Amino acid sequence: MADNKTEEKLIEVLRKRRDPEAKRLKRFLDMSDLTRTPGSPLAELVKRIVNLPRFSDFEVLKAPEIIPYDISFNLFNFPADHPARNPSDTYFVDKDHILRTHTTVMWYYHLALPGVWNKIKKGESVSALSYGKVYRKDEIDRSHMNVFHQMDGWYLCRRKDHIITINDLKDVLIEIAQAIFGKNTKYRFNTDKFPYTDPSPKRYNGWAFGFGLERLAITSMDLPDIRLLWSQDERVKKQLKLGNKYKEVSKFPPITRDISFIAGKDFVPNNYFDLIRDIGGILVEEVRLIDKYEDLIKFGPDRSSYTYRLIYRSSDRTLLSNEVDKIQEKIYSETAKQFNAKLR
Repeated sequence: MADNKTEEKLIEVLRKRRDPEAKRLKRFLDMSDLTRTPGSPLAELVKRIVNLPRFSDFEVLKAPEIIPYDISFNLFNFPADHPARNPSDTYFVDKDHILRTHTTVMWYYHLALPGVWNKIKKGESVSALSYGKVYRKDEIDRSHMNVFHQMDGWYLCRRKDHIITINDLKDVLIEIAQAIFGKNTKYRFNTDKFPYTDPSPKRYNGWAFGFGLERLAITSMDLPDIRLLWSQDERVKKQLKLGNKYKEVSKFPPITRDISFIAGKDFVPNNYFDLIRDIGGILVEEVRLIDKYEDLIKFGPDRSSYTYRLIYRSSDRTLLSNEVDKIQEKIYSETAKQFNAKLR
């Protein structure tokens, strides 16, 4: 089990490494957890949910952010061919450990607590909430980031004490929605099936939820860009209040640059997006593939040509061309170096 001590050792090893991936993972882990950052709308979301009377007896659990691969995927019955199992979608610290991709892993850590097992032996119900950062490789645009936040909750009890139905879960989700958006919130339920929760064990049953917090905050404030949640601009920060409809500070102009290169068949776009994030940070608003083609004669059988369009834009100032050019030059250099690419 990757407990907190194991996590600390893994982070220590990570900090001694000098390869680009290690530097990247260290930077992600060092980013603020906005669910625990005073003044952040994500922290306010969590507060409103945790303070609901129905959750007054729930344990609030802080699970590790570096966890064993098998706990994240095998334990939750992810199919063997699920893309999340691959380095193209998930950040691997080493071959056996990853940056957590979902906060649902808290179930494992909750059930591992001695006090929880004592409650189960006594026939008592168990329940917990957990929230924080999660990590998934992703594209770059105004609605996606590879570091974001989730919240999970679950309740487990004996069937002979209470039969849990879908209506129990609906009641929970309605209360959460109303706590965030108000009592007059309109809602709709979509049916999804999860193999690790349905059907429940014969003696016990329960309900569980898990969702991303950024989407809720963006909806509440009509935010046009997910990066605004990380802004340090006071003109932006003072507007980041749940229910407050965001007004553009100013629509600063974008700067567009293209990059073309030839890379091998092992080229993974999500890994390339990480390289761009490493160098351009939140100044990169969007990365879009605008051309890809193969030419057996020109490139050979195992290489393809790619052209990406990078859109740079700051939320608080006008970018200068020479500033962007320096970033772009470094991206050019690292593209050739890290992906064995031939620039065009």
